[in-house]
Amino acid sequence: MARTRSTKGPTAKEKADAKAEKAKTAATSSSSTYTLAPETENPPLFFILPKAATPEARIVTLQNPRYAKPSRYLVCPEAGFFEFNKISPPKNVPRSWLLESNVRIEGDANEGDARLESQIFDSPDLFIATPIDPLFLVLTALAATKSSGDTKASQKRMFLASDDHLDTLSELSGGHLSEVLTWPASRALLEARIAAVSDSVEAGDEQMYRLSETKLLDEIVAKARRMSDKGLPRSLEEKFVTKELEAPILGIRSQPAPAKAPVKEDSDSPQPEAVDSQSTVSSVATPSSSLSEASTAATSVSGDTAGNETVENAMTAPEEVLRLQRLRTAFNFICASYVAPGLANTLKRMLPTTETVDFKPLDEYMAKLAKLRQEAAAVRTGDYSRKRGCEEEADERAEKRRKQEAEDKIKKANQSRGVKSLAKVSTAGMKKMSDFFKKK
Repeated sequence: MARTRSTKGPTAKEKADAKAEKAKTAATSSSSTYTLAPETENPPLFFILPKAATPEARIVTLQNPRYAKPSRYLVCPEAGFFEFNKISPPKNVPRSWLLESNVRIEGDANEGDARLESQIFDSPDLFIATPIDPLFLVLTALAATKSSGDTKASQKRMFLASDDHLDTLSELSGGHLSEVLTWPASRALLEARIAAVSDSVEAGDEQMYRLSETKLLDEIVAKARRMSDKGLPRSLEEKFVTKELEAPILGIRSQPAPAKAPVKEDSDSPQPEAVDSQSTVSSVATPSSSLSEASTAATSVSGDTAGNETVENAMTAPEEVLRLQRLRTAFNFICASYVAPGLANTLKRMLPTTETVDFKPLDEYMAKLAKLRQEAAAVRTGDYSRKRGCEEEADERAEKRRKQEAEDKIKKANQSRGVKSLAKVSTAGMKKMSDFFKKK
């Protein structure tokens, strides 16, 4: 009979030792891990504020002058008014902000180390405070109409005191402007901007104001002039100035490349044989083909030397026209960013009649340019029609030839054996049947 050995489980001492070891391991591992705080419903945002802003500065909600919606602005009693511009990275690249404060927080006395306080922002958006003229903020109150009836024809603006205009602005902003109006410097700045674009009358000891489109136009034109004189951004310059004033291509001229200087050799070294380079022949577009397509210069090249090609446009905008186009582009940009659509359309219609700037050279150039573009489009359409007509005629001739060949093939297939044999007989020197039936 086989003997079996009984196995005993771990003793109580072994169990206690294993439990202590497990607790020690857990304590060691927990000391190197950190528990993240739960995400909040309103995570913090990253703002860059101006250095000139004082601790009394406040972020208030005001009505956006362009879209008539509540927007956030920074108001400082000393630095003035600022708007927030949002800068966002591409959405296909996940990013975040890791910020460290410049305050060092000492660690525990037992550890004897120091660390920096840091914070992580999940949103990669960046908000930069940039100055804004409070004139655009008060336009929402100045441009408000007071109507005595239901029709638009009865609407008109009334002369009101500056306090009434500011109260209207505060009501439109939800009362956030009330604290700002208690600051003497900010209130004086708003009243000064109201007076700059308004007609005024005296009513007793009080001054009354009403918006003047002419004065507002002069203010925006002055801003646009300062903006254009400093230079427009590259995107605006290329899209709204260079491309808008670009005339149709007249032709492409090929110029010969500059000749290489002869290489001086020593008197003792052998002289290489002279190589005659072919002259470069350039072709210029004729008037008939100048607007239809750019002519390509035929150039013969000797070795690796090639000619330089220059594009010839039908007309080139002078510097005065470029300056006026930059001014008009800056004006349209300001109106599209800070002025309500209805008031902006009124200002754009009044722009050609302003006395501060004469847009006549630009208007004349744009009229000539529109005529040239229309002629170029007509020529291109005519060339395409002629080309298409030739192609259709060639297709028709090919179709007739194909049908004729198909009919001849069918006729030959239906011919009898006798007819085919007679077709092979030589009729040279034989009279035709019609000769026997002629009148004698």
